[in-house]
Amino acid sequence: MNEIMSEDEINKVSMQIILHAGDARNQISDALEKIGDQKFEAATDLLAAAQENIKKAHESQTNTIQAAAQGTEIPYSVLFSHAQDTLMTIMSEMNIAKQLIRLFKRVDFKEE
Repeated sequence: MNEIMSEDEINKVSMQIILHAGDARNQISDALEKIGDQKFEAATDLLAAAQENIKKAHESQTNTIQAAAQGTEIPYSVLFSHAQDTLMTIMSEMNIAKQLIRLFKRVDFKEE
């Protein structure tokens, strides 16, 4: 007989994903402000912290998906779908922020 993940368990995992992804979003937002101020080292540090939060969120998601692949029945959850969508969006924001640092470092800013 297959194990069944409870609704409470999937909600708990979902909230962990949302929590860590949300923390990463805040750090990425702060990093984008630093990029605009040409404070690239501070932006890079913030993105490194955001990456750690993304990693934590991704691990929670991956563990759940692996459990399903191993036969654990995972109930459908709108909250889990939202959590996955949130994580994917934050990962995209991270990729854009990394590219912005690379591009902004190439620009010669001159005060007018």
